[in-house]
Amino acid sequence: MMGKLIDVPRRTLAGLLALLTLAGAIMLTAMGQSTMQPLPASAPGREFSAERALRHLERFAAEPRPLGSPAGDRARTYLVGQLRAAGLDVEVQRAIGANSSSGLASFGQVDNVVATRRGSDATGTLLIAAHYDSAAVGPGASDDGAAVAAMLETVRALGTAPLRNDLVLLMTDGEEDGVLGAEAFVREHPLGRKGGVLLNWEARGVSGPSLMFETSRNNAGLVSTFAAAAPHPRGDSVMTELYRLLPNNTDFTPLAKAGFTGMNFAYIERSSRYHTADDSIANLDHGSLQHHGSTMLALARTLGDADLPALAADHDVTYFRILGVMVTYPGWLVWPLAVLAVLAVAGLALLARRARLASIPRIIVAAASAAVPLVLAVILAQGLWEVLVALRPAYDGMGGLLHRPSAYQAAVMLLAALALLTWYLPLRGRLGPAALAIGALVWPAGLGVLAAWFAPGAAFVLTLPALLCALGGLAALLLPGAVWRVVALTLGASMAAMLLPALAGTAFDGMGLALGGVSALVLTLFGLTLLPLAELALPEPRRSPVPGREGGGGRGSGTHRGSVLGVVVVAVLAVALTGVGLATDAFDAANPQRSHLAYVLNADTRVAHWVSGDADPTAWTRRYISSRDTGSLPAGYARRTLWTGDAPVIETEGPRVAILSRAGDTIRLRVRAGKGARSVTLRVERPITQVTAGATGLTQVTVPVSGIRANTWPGEIRFRGIPARGVDITLRVPGTDPVRLTAIAETDGLSAVPGFTPRPPGLVASTREDGDLIAVTRTYDLRPA
Repeated sequence: MMGKLIDVPRRTLAGLLALLTLAGAIMLTAMGQSTMQPLPASAPGREFSAERALRHLERFAAEPRPLGSPAGDRARTYLVGQLRAAGLDVEVQRAIGANSSSGLASFGQVDNVVATRRGSDATGTLLIAAHYDSAAVGPGASDDGAAVAAMLETVRALGTAPLRNDLVLLMTDGEEDGVLGAEAFVREHPLGRKGGVLLNWEARGVSGPSLMFETSRNNAGLVSTFAAAAPHPRGDSVMTELYRLLPNNTDFTPLAKAGFTGMNFAYIERSSRYHTADDSIANLDHGSLQHHGSTMLALARTLGDADLPALAADHDVTYFRILGVMVTYPGWLVWPLAVLAVLAVAGLALLARRARLASIPRIIVAAASAAVPLVLAVILAQGLWEVLVALRPAYDGMGGLLHRPSAYQAAVMLLAALALLTWYLPLRGRLGPAALAIGALVWPAGLGVLAAWFAPGAAFVLTLPALLCALGGLAALLLPGAVWRVVALTLGASMAAMLLPALAGTAFDGMGLALGGVSALVLTLFGLTLLPLAELALPEPRRSPVPGREGGGGRGSGTHRGSVLGVVVVAVLAVALTGVGLATDAFDAANPQRSHLAYVLNADTRVAHWVSGDADPTAWTRRYISSRDTGSLPAGYARRTLWTGDAPVIETEGPRVAILSRAGDTIRLRVRAGKGARSVTLRVERPITQVTAGATGLTQVTVPVSGIRANTWPGEIRFRGIPARGVDITLRVPGTDPVRLTAIAETDGLSAVPGFTPRPPGLVASTREDGDLIAVTRTYDLRPA
């Protein structure tokens, strides 16, 4: 019982044609994930025009505009003026936004832009949201300027006639520092507590389609509306489920927690530009802006005139695109499909056993052994990343999001193929091709059951390929005629071809090569579904010589040599592609390397240092740093391994901390950052459990803190956009022993330091939060009264 699932005349040709057909399905699927053609300014007035939106973008997104910066003030002034000119009622909500994470309390004085237009017969509120602040080192043309510009163009295209429902445009501040603006909006603004339907817009790259990647719970009505209204809907429920499991957040997170139901959109390609100076208008894909805006406008019209309460549902739906069609089905179908997939695989095993193609024990052993290529592919892909970082340390600072990763991605695909071949070729002559093909399907079917339990919206990407592959196998065993058998297997594998490679591509775009093992795992699962067709294209498996048959071992020996040669060829190609990647992904002016540099002045000792966190500093960075000695840095400043170098002392005011009181574990402070400083960070040498921040005229905010900061002092407090008059900080530190606190006043840019020379072409500032800052420190002993 060691047969093939099918065997046909001209088997090699049949196998190659089947695999080429599936390759065509993969290509068609990829083509269907494109963006839209940008429309010119001459487009009809009711349509969204990327060119018209770009005119706004050029006015406010040509420079970095972090929270509390003059550039942020200029951007806000422009946006308020445009919204008022469009006839909306506009207010600027000033408040303290707050957030906390492990060992860290983050605050900021935010200025949210809230624009409203009353509906004619409102059934609720439609809230369209994006943030107008950017990272400190880049202009944020995509993150999130494109969405803000799209809001202005959407309002223009909607015209002056009111929609049925109330329309609110929320342009938040401080998103980059911990969704501070959105948090303040839902906590203090009446509209934030009112609820409604939310459309939030983001970007994690500078190109690609606008993906609907997150929804609130019970999304059936929302997804149905999106699929029907959006001109080119993109996204699937795998992304929704994964985002719910990950710790990432956007403005959508606090808004959804406050009771808004809605959808979150972003484009994520060419993500090496994310949070750098290259997130610029010059690098923005105009088609991505068009896709953002066309989707925004269509949903604004549809939801603006909808009966919003009627969108409420009691369940989620699964949704995805196949050949340009958005497929949706209700959550109650997830488990039946998962069970059907398992039953179909089991049925295929029983039919193969009846046809004496494979025994049940061999199928079980094959299924167990199929774990080998899955694990091996992940190990090889992650090992490739470690090799790349060792050869080019600058990659580590990019988090795996590389400028030109295509050759490396192809290498990962080959490594997945290598893992499959290393497992399959030795076993096809021992267990038989049919047993291996059926056993392989146990993995997508079994993982589909797990997904149905833990992430129901993601189960389809496993259960549907397993189900259809098994049904294709059943049909191939039952149908007469060689052609129909091949057709049945090919059609059965087509769902896998349209779903799994696309998922691997999305993982490459969103996670990069640093987590290339995720894409390798998905690609290996895809490979497992192709085994019956790939078997047709392979030479006959090696078998033990049959007594009395001449030459019985000759062909087997040749086949074995051919198998070994095939594995070697794939391995060599993977290595060659890695070399191609190293050659083609060289850093240059158009694709710059990241470098980290900061200036640190200890105002207590009047000693200054240059500091860099780069693993392998560039030649430009080495002009400022010379050693790994961090012993002379201010207490509590160092985080992780740093390079340092002597720096000139500048005249600056620096931070000031006044101890107002200390009673038990509660310490009250008055904190000022000093003239010109935008932010202040407080490092505390003991863990903190609660922090309250207040400023004149603003409601104070309290956040609990748990855990500790890694690789530095355990407690940290940040206040971005700090008022010139300072802020009041109350922190709780368990115990009554003396506590040291280091205050760090932060000013953007390094040009004020004598001897500083801007980066040459080919370098941009890194994305570390402490980079390209003048940091002035003072250390205080907080003792009981």
